[in-house]
Amino acid sequence: MTKPPTDEPLRIAIFAESYLPYLSGVTVSTESLARGLRAAGHQVLLLAPRPAGGASPGSAGAVGPDPEVAWLPSFQLPSPAPHGYRVPWPIPSPALRAAVAFRPQIVHAQSPFVSGLLARRVARRAGVPLVFTHHTRLGDYRHYLGPLGRPGAAAMSAYLGRFWAGCAAIVAPGTDLAAEIAARLGSGRRPVVRVIPTGIDTASIGRLEPIDARPVAGWPPDAVVAVSVGRLAPEKSSGLVVEAFADAVADEPTLRLLLIGGGPLEVALRTRVAQSDLAGRVHLTGVRPRLEALALARGADLFVFASQTETQGLVLAEALAAGLPVVALDGHGVRDSVRDGIDGEVLAAAPEETRRARLAAGIVGLARDANRRAELAHAAIEGAARFDVVARIAEMVDLYRSLLAHRR
Repeated sequence: MTKPPTDEPLRIAIFAESYLPYLSGVTVSTESLARGLRAAGHQVLLLAPRPAGGASPGSAGAVGPDPEVAWLPSFQLPSPAPHGYRVPWPIPSPALRAAVAFRPQIVHAQSPFVSGLLARRVARRAGVPLVFTHHTRLGDYRHYLGPLGRPGAAAMSAYLGRFWAGCAAIVAPGTDLAAEIAARLGSGRRPVVRVIPTGIDTASIGRLEPIDARPVAGWPPDAVVAVSVGRLAPEKSSGLVVEAFADAVADEPTLRLLLIGGGPLEVALRTRVAQSDLAGRVHLTGVRPRLEALALARGADLFVFASQTETQGLVLAEALAAGLPVVALDGHGVRDSVRDGIDGEVLAAAPEETRRARLAAGIVGLARDANRRAELAHAAIEGAARFDVVARIAEMVDLYRSLLAHRR
């Protein structure tokens, strides 16, 4: 059999469940993939939910040319979904006809839900491999379902198993998740499971001009600023970060906390930080564009991370590329990014009863040791190339080509 060419451009259709201008780790990852593939010379058709009012999706700062976009009819999900989170209608549309006419060689789904089912339909009709990136630990969001959380999580698990079975390959952004998926699939014929984290433009992040939040927040110039970036939500452990900081600042008064992001806990957290032990010591920025958020983070002294529900912890890679030493509770995906003792400190997450005290102690320890922070920051910048988007895109293309070679 003739060996298939390894350098010809591929045609890849990417199906997104959510997309810009809504900002999340998934939308950042989707844009990074689409633009990165285009920059590598491949043809890309991105199928994504149309923004409200036909607004421009803009960019979260990913490098590469604009992909061709076919907009899927969409609607705003009801509460508790955040404002601007639009998903596709599961109906025939010109976008789906465009996907068929595109004649993709690979169909890549970013979600197992509506867009994933549409992607599967197009892949089957075209007779090409379906690749799925598992971005989110969906069971970790069952608290939004109230009393239906437990049965909802069980139903979701069963549904995911069926969806995985129809894929040629499953991409996991982190090694922990890949191991879990492989274990659930079991032995015998099964989809390929490959670890490919989301890549970032490390050079651009490193060139961002730092924004000092001290003057805006009314903090003294010598304040040691800890920063946390992300959605303010229970699954991100935002409340734990604030309470650990309350313990830390009681022990080290020079500390200040910058919280960048919005979410369902924002109102409650604003109320909490107005109390006497934290008043004037914590500043919440609300939602900010991604590059502005990263510039604000670059103006801080250390990065704090406590989420236990990640697949990769993309923000950790961004923080390290920005030259920030990290204090993180161990969890899914954390050690894929943070090198404990080299560019950050990874703290044990168990036992849960003393988690807050360990995180507070970690913050205080770095706040008091400027030399240690400088060492970790230097190592973070020196090692950031391992996150670079060009290498990640090359890994993804290698997966695509291996699937096509296998089919041939």
